[in-house]
Amino acid sequence: MLGSQSSDSIEYEDQTPSREVWANGVCMKTSEVEAKLDEGNIQEAESSLREGLSLNFEEARALLGRLEYQRGNVEAALHVFDGIDLPAAIQRLQPSFSEKQPSRKGRSRGDSQHAVSQHAASLVLEAIYLKAKSLQKLGRLNDAAHECKRVLDAVEKIFHQGIPDVQVDNRLQDTVCQAVELLPELWKQAGCYHEAMSAYRRALLSQWNLGDDNCSRIQKAFAVFLMHSGVEAGPPSLAAQVDGSYVPKHNLEEAILLLMILVRKFYLGKIVWDPSILEHLTFALSLCGQTSVLAKELEEIMPGVFHRVDRWNTLALCYSTVGQNKAALNLLRKSLHKHEQPDDLTALLLAAKICSEDSHLAAEGVGYAQRAISNAQGRNEHLKGVAIRMLGLCSGKQATISPSDFERSRLQSEALKSLDAAMSLEKNNPDLLFELGMLYAEQRNLNTALRYAKRFIDATGGSLLKGWRLLALILSAQHRFSEAEVLKRKSFGPLRSVSQVGGDGVNEYEVWHGLADLYSRLSHWKDMEVCLGKAKELKPYSAEVLYTEGVMLQGRGQAEEAMSAYITALLVDPSFVPCKILIGALLSKRDSNALPVARSILSDALKMEPTSRMAWYYLGIIHRVDGRIADAADCFQAASMLEEFDPIENFSSIL
Repeated sequence: MLGSQSSDSIEYEDQTPSREVWANGVCMKTSEVEAKLDEGNIQEAESSLREGLSLNFEEARALLGRLEYQRGNVEAALHVFDGIDLPAAIQRLQPSFSEKQPSRKGRSRGDSQHAVSQHAASLVLEAIYLKAKSLQKLGRLNDAAHECKRVLDAVEKIFHQGIPDVQVDNRLQDTVCQAVELLPELWKQAGCYHEAMSAYRRALLSQWNLGDDNCSRIQKAFAVFLMHSGVEAGPPSLAAQVDGSYVPKHNLEEAILLLMILVRKFYLGKIVWDPSILEHLTFALSLCGQTSVLAKELEEIMPGVFHRVDRWNTLALCYSTVGQNKAALNLLRKSLHKHEQPDDLTALLLAAKICSEDSHLAAEGVGYAQRAISNAQGRNEHLKGVAIRMLGLCSGKQATISPSDFERSRLQSEALKSLDAAMSLEKNNPDLLFELGMLYAEQRNLNTALRYAKRFIDATGGSLLKGWRLLALILSAQHRFSEAEVLKRKSFGPLRSVSQVGGDGVNEYEVWHGLADLYSRLSHWKDMEVCLGKAKELKPYSAEVLYTEGVMLQGRGQAEEAMSAYITALLVDPSFVPCKILIGALLSKRDSNALPVARSILSDALKMEPTSRMAWYYLGIIHRVDGRIADAADCFQAASMLEEFDPIENFSSIL
């Protein structure tokens, strides 16, 4: 700190090779004091400060400890700080602060005495704060937290009605702000999470005269702690609640409230923008399925505050989080227009990811991924693996609707090549391991698929259900049914909790639809109808639901109604292969006029899913009825070969 000639202050200068200390209008070089400290003569060093600067015992000890701390002698500083009698110092300081605050009409003797008391308080409190920092550096975290708490307890004793907004020494205020921020961090580091929770509440509810930046940092840290600590905080105490105010019901609600306050602070110009606030808020709202609330909030505050491209990108992220991919992609297309920011890497990656989930957008996604690869340079080099992975996913998705066998084979080869290249850059990415396992499994390269499935399970510690399901399906395709059964047990064994299963995205719709599918295989049509109705309430316009409804109707002998359901499903999703197969099967049972249509539909299904055993089988039937015996034989042979490697359930059911 730069020295000051003020006659009522105690300051220090440590930015020059020779440190200096100022106090009571006197300047003193610290070289003599430091020499005595080096010799281990702490009492003599203390005496030099007291005599040279007219200080009392606590002030001299505080200054001496700070000097040792600045010199990096943490243990020596701690030894010096231990000699300060904090309760006695506070007792002496309390009367000076409990007196009436002096007026601003010029400086009187009372003003000067009040300033001296503040500087004395500043020195003593800073000494205890530095003692806490010293203990933290030595790994004594519980002791550090208790010392830091002593600082705040002392401040509350000195200032009964909170720290006033004016006439407070800057160093004193800085020490208080630092201690308020440090205390919850120390409790967290010590593993005392309930104490940390209390410290955060105390920081935000007591009158510390914090600046906007200090308060915002504490609010953000508390919000993150509420979301990720695993400790349920409960509502604030009744004493802290204001009549008529909103009281959060649980951790997530309180975290969202804190983060929304921070967004509003930025909007009002009180703090600078911190992108991580939006990331945390998006995550919190996505946990409760309310990211659309954030989108609405941002649409209100962003115009005139953010650049329009930043606004589009942020809203796109919000929409994609809640599954509104169409709205998100439209915003990203605006953002990536050649007249806006066409090389924004984050937007390119998000656009490619959205496109990778839809076969009809996959070609567009390939373009975004290629542009992302070109821009993943310099400080963004670490994202090249992500961009290459997106290219592989988009190519693989594009292959499912390829119009020719040659083109499909080329795209599948490109997809594998890209994913393998991404693996060389992201060797420990479990998602990439799973995607490679799925791709090889769908191409019936089962040995390679098995290797990646095992690596995925190892990488995730077996905590994700989809890894075990993939492994079980691969083993069933290899006719290793006993081993597949043992994996089943690992997937749903007694040690697997409901939360683990829920972490894989199992939701109410999937449960009802899965039950409906199970009952259809058992021909329990009434039970199936009940479960299907529940699933339909949750997703009324799902091709999957309409297909399952068609299976039920067909099982009941209502062929025309089943055909109608299959056609409706294809109108919802033209690439839904199971519907094409069953439509072809139904048409094959009609008169010869329907055979060309059935053949065309089944051929189209095989272009999308060449490993579909049932599509080859029904196509063989149509060729046989039509008199093409050789073609029929080829189709039956393909169906027979695929049956040897057919899993008990389609691999795509995992996704």
